[in-house]
Amino acid sequence: MKTIKDLNIENKKVLIRCDFNVPIKEGKIVDDTRIVGALETINYALEKNAKVILLSHLGRVKEKADLEKNTLAPVAIRLSELLNKKVKFIKTTRGEELEVAINNMNNGDIILVENTRYEDLDGKKESSNDEELGAYWASLGDVYINDAFGTIHRAHASNVGIPNNLRGNSAFGFLIEKEFNALSTLESPDRPFIVILGGAKVSDKIGVIENLVTKADNILIGGGMAFTFLKAKGLNIGKSLLDEDNIEFCKSILEKYPDKIILPIDTAITNEYTNDEEYRIKEINQLDNNEMGLDIGPKTVELFESYLINAKTVIWNGPLGVYEFDKYKINTDHLLEYLVSHNIKTILGGGDIVAASTKAGLKDKVYHASTGGGATLEYLEGKKLPGIEAIK
Repeated sequence: MKTIKDLNIENKKVLIRCDFNVPIKEGKIVDDTRIVGALETINYALEKNAKVILLSHLGRVKEKADLEKNTLAPVAIRLSELLNKKVKFIKTTRGEELEVAINNMNNGDIILVENTRYEDLDGKKESSNDEELGAYWASLGDVYINDAFGTIHRAHASNVGIPNNLRGNSAFGFLIEKEFNALSTLESPDRPFIVILGGAKVSDKIGVIENLVTKADNILIGGGMAFTFLKAKGLNIGKSLLDEDNIEFCKSILEKYPDKIILPIDTAITNEYTNDEEYRIKEINQLDNNEMGLDIGPKTVELFESYLINAKTVIWNGPLGVYEFDKYKINTDHLLEYLVSHNIKTILGGGDIVAASTKAGLKDKVYHASTGGGATLEYLEGKKLPGIEAIK
């Protein structure tokens, strides 16, 4: 993988695509993890006396009201604090103000350009990889570095259009390098290799299941998606979450790989989707019509542990219960702690399971917690990722 270290960036104008898509409430950043994740690449460019021009999206921009809500101004303030260096914020994505600011940069200066998705307000130019926009942004720099793994699966002007115009002068940052070094271990993993899948819908994980079922020793399934598999086996799942469109897919996978797919054998059930009502533990084949399962049960935890105890590599995507309810996050936390305490090489596949590990104080104790949600899933599906292909 070609990285920033493979390019001569000294005294150059370096465009760095970061992932500053952070949660902001009332103008304050709630979680700066993604900003912190970009610091290594930014600092390396500064050490090489580069003129650093940062690009990122934030949220979605569909109407004018989204502009103020999704400005990157708070990110510039936080970035200045973390770098202990002024980050000049340019409140536009193109035009004279931006061009003059870049032309007046000294070596070691940093500019943060306004949210790239401001360009989506007029014809979705960023999200549709508008050729003219990609060429314009490329003209602002000498070198392009992509360090935004979270959007690597999108073909946008800021991560495909720019490198298409700076061929030979594009590479990856350290964050993306770390992601691929970790995820590439899954191509020939130490065995037993176990996959844990949770989350709500089967539809979100079809590609992952199809790709990994032939590679993994076992796939342990929990979360809401487990009930579609259980329904496919003919069990009454009551009012539990059901992805009706994919019952047949679940049937075919269970028939084809009966010993690989491991499903819950008990569940924490209640009558209402709430954190207030007390839950009961029931065997998976004993649910009544008015009951719903919101977490795996203790026997399922033991069952999953019996597969994990000898595991050498684990990839986990999606919590095993309704994690936003305190009552139903217990077993997800328990299994995270189990993997850490047994020193099992664990890769958390982005999104909600990384958020869960952060909340449990375990994110920094696993082998790798991916910064990508959709990007990680598409990688696990075996898809080619546009942001990677553009630079390759």
